[in-house]
Amino acid sequence: MKILALESANEQCSVALIDGSQLVYFEQYDEPRAQTQQILPMIEQALKQSQTTWQDLSAIAFSRGPGSFSGVRINAAVTQALAWANDLPVIAVSTLQALAQQAYREEGLAQVTAVLDARMQEVYFAQFALNEQGIMQVVGEEQLLSYDQAITQIQYPVVGSGATLLGHQSYTKIRYANAQDIAEIAQAEFHQGHTVSADQALPVYLRDNAWKKISEQNKSSS
Repeated sequence: MKILALESANEQCSVALIDGSQLVYFEQYDEPRAQTQQILPMIEQALKQSQTTWQDLSAIAFSRGPGSFSGVRINAAVTQALAWANDLPVIAVSTLQALAQQAYREEGLAQVTAVLDARMQEVYFAQFALNEQGIMQVVGEEQLLSYDQAITQIQYPVVGSGATLLGHQSYTKIRYANAQDIAEIAQAEFHQGHTVSADQALPVYLRDNAWKKISEQNKSSS
């Protein structure tokens, strides 16, 4: 079972390929706002270097958000197109969940509060705890919160790009999700039959009016 995993929902862009439980390819590109130029060449390189064809893949996994509007949209659009073209199922993974999974993988944290900067004095926020299969699962729900609201709800060690905004010291290596953790979560989801068709590879923004300009958002909230 091979799964191709894509992550471009925030500052970084990464691609991973797993074969069973083994990570056979991982690449990360750290330059901000370069997802459009980098994601397809990175996918091509992943397949070439691992000697994998599209027919070898069992599914495509992607980070469905929350995150930057353009980054989440790019990730969903690329996943949809590739899944349609190659008749592959899709696994949509929360960006916050992947961030929490990285905290477990790198730091051994079994409970975390994952926080990403959502701009406009807000953060994307969710809390996670490890299950028996070694996968971080959400406790409660993912939310878009003001700084003050988020501070009152923190239960666990805080990780992610929004941690310092709330006055917490973030684990410096764990600021954004990456495709390796998308792949690990997707593997567990695939075994449970949690896949969708290409047309259901939809982004999750949490902010209902994410597509509007900031000036329009301010008007709609006043």
